[in-house]
Amino acid sequence: MWEEVETAPPSGSKEEDVKGSRLYRKESLKFHPCGSDMPITRFAAVLVLFSTVAMGTVVEETYSDFTEEDQTPQLDYKNPFWCHSVRLTNGEATCYSPRGGRYRSTLGTRCEMKCDRGYRLLGRSSIRCLPTRRWSGTAFCRKMRCRVLHLIPHGRYTCTRGFEVDSRCDFTCSPGYRFEGEHSRTCLSGGSWSGAQPVCTDMDPPRIKCPPSRLKAAEPGKLTAVVTWDPPVVSDTADKSLEVILVGQEPGTEFKEGPNIIRYKVYDQARNRAGCKFIVRIEVRRCPTMSAPLHGYVTCTSDGNNYGATCEYRCDGGYELRGVSSRVCQFSGDWDGEPPRCEPLEIKADVKTLGALLDQFYEKRRLLILSAPDLSDPDYQLQNIMIQKSDCGLDLRRITVIELLGSPPKETGRIKESPLESDVIEGLRQAFRISRLYFSMVLLDERGVDRERFITPMSSEELFAYTDDVLLEEEERERLELNRDFCD
Repeated sequence: MWEEVETAPPSGSKEEDVKGSRLYRKESLKFHPCGSDMPITRFAAVLVLFSTVAMGTVVEETYSDFTEEDQTPQLDYKNPFWCHSVRLTNGEATCYSPRGGRYRSTLGTRCEMKCDRGYRLLGRSSIRCLPTRRWSGTAFCRKMRCRVLHLIPHGRYTCTRGFEVDSRCDFTCSPGYRFEGEHSRTCLSGGSWSGAQPVCTDMDPPRIKCPPSRLKAAEPGKLTAVVTWDPPVVSDTADKSLEVILVGQEPGTEFKEGPNIIRYKVYDQARNRAGCKFIVRIEVRRCPTMSAPLHGYVTCTSDGNNYGATCEYRCDGGYELRGVSSRVCQFSGDWDGEPPRCEPLEIKADVKTLGALLDQFYEKRRLLILSAPDLSDPDYQLQNIMIQKSDCGLDLRRITVIELLGSPPKETGRIKESPLESDVIEGLRQAFRISRLYFSMVLLDERGVDRERFITPMSSEELFAYTDDVLLEEEERERLELNRDFCD
């Protein structure tokens, strides 16, 4: 049996004397049910100081007070509100009570804690109502969020509910980029995003516009022209830095006659490509083809009949030019001046002075002066025979033969059958130091310069070989080669 004992204030004390200083405790002591005098709880010794101030005296008194307090409430399984009511914000508490489903807070009730979708449970998932009238744990629901999505390069996204559960984020790409991957991602209940991060790929090729095609006339005396143009106009919806490549000639260089195709290529950073082309056409304005005069020929610069070309007229051996020596092709497509003629060369042998004779040959023909003591000289006779056989070759090389024979007073000089005056004969001997005592030949060029002397007869092959190598210009040699069969 439990026995309750009450302790009172010490005997002899007066309540009036202690007023508010009186202190005593009433405690219930619980003894062991077996009858032992030892209490379950420990005894507590209490020192109480009573002080009374009266008539200058102080009274001190001490006593010990022993009491026992019951900490455990009396168990009551029928109390429907033994523990406070369970309420889980943004969640649900499902409780099971020994008294039945209508009881949610009775002693021994067990409640299962579960959060709503989009919330995470923090604390205990299961709690019990304890004898201490408290629940065995606490729990609350915390709103769940997915991590912040990174921005995709060259794109963006918009979300329906931010980064909360069930929020859907839709992705779009910037102009000029193509979407690769899923167009949207959803924040799942576990706090992760569905799918994978999409990618915006630059698939749109750049744009390029070439300058217009152009036509330009060739420069005077040329078959080419220098052409310039502005660079192409390029743009791209995605990139600002574009690589432009020219395929063809650079602007500011010389372009040949006819169409010249110029191509440009442009690449963006994703190596998407675009291209364009245009034509640079060079037009050579031309005159009618120049015709050579009868018994003559022409030599022209550049392409012969293009704008600015110059053609020079030359006559064959034994002929001289009458008229202009050259003509120029005009921009209008016509030759300036009138065409000249090649007429037979008329040598006047009956002139009185040497200068008058040589002026007729200056820059027109070469001279071969042949001298011998008389007509019976064997070297002269042999040389005369070889010259007569090579008369055609001498004309092709524009060489005129002058013969000086004998001594005064019977001295003679002639050009073919035309005789020379005695003063002219003497002038030739003095000017070129030609002796009357032996056979000799003197070869003069077109300007009357002594180029070579021979004291023995020369075959036509030897004479022509020297002339071709020393006296003829490159153009004359080419023409001679074309007409080599003319004398066969």
